[in-house]
Amino acid sequence: MEFSDTQTKPHILIVDDDEGIRQLLQRYLTEQGMFVGVAEDAKSMDLYLSQHTIDLLILDIMMPGEDGLSIAKRLSDNHEKESQNPPIIMLSAKGEDIEKIIGLEMGADDYMAKPFNPRELLARIKSVLRRSPKKNNSNSIEDSPKNEFSFGDYRLDLNNHQLYFHDRPIDVTSGEIALLHVFTTHANRVLSRDQLMDMLNRDNQDPFDRSIDIKITRLRKKIETDPKSPKYIRTVWGSGYMFTPDGQIK
Repeated sequence: MEFSDTQTKPHILIVDDDEGIRQLLQRYLTEQGMFVGVAEDAKSMDLYLSQHTIDLLILDIMMPGEDGLSIAKRLSDNHEKESQNPPIIMLSAKGEDIEKIIGLEMGADDYMAKPFNPRELLARIKSVLRRSPKKNNSNSIEDSPKNEFSFGDYRLDLNNHQLYFHDRPIDVTSGEIALLHVFTTHANRVLSRDQLMDMLNRDNQDPFDRSIDIKITRLRKKIETDPKSPKYIRTVWGSGYMFTPDGQIK
């Protein structure tokens, strides 16, 4: 994904209490053709979001006051304003799997452990933006010939980046929309974790394959009557997952 002067620049907000990291990332991402804002804590972030519409949030976990995990959950639960529920890439000095799991469960779309290479962060930003149909580019899921999919009492509207239950909006992240899009276009087929990761992260293969399981667990809680006995997203033991739009086992 290239950003030319004729395109709307992606609007990124960096929230980190480390001034050096804020300045480094702001300078680097600005050089890559993005519009970058910075905030040092939750309070300044909230002020910024009240005045701007952003495309992606880069959020540090370990901060004084309200930490990144609490912020991510609060924004993920926000149903009122789309600009205050943007895709999130979390940053943390801790790289253990449990930290990644918690971050993803709180609503993050991706996770990076410090220290990191800014070029890798850029690749992840592009990957998350590409999955978000708010960005008009040739690889957006909005370019699919079919932009609406129905299963059970649900309707997935890719144009509006929204999932509905009986015409009532369901709160979903951009990553969950992308995952549902993959499932609905590959219905009644077993997809392995590797296949799902490849379809969702064509720009950046994330070796942390548990992220797929976490996203599916979160999605099941939103669409399944009984998430422990799912009828739409079924686990095929030893093989992967299969989406059955009619809720019937084949």
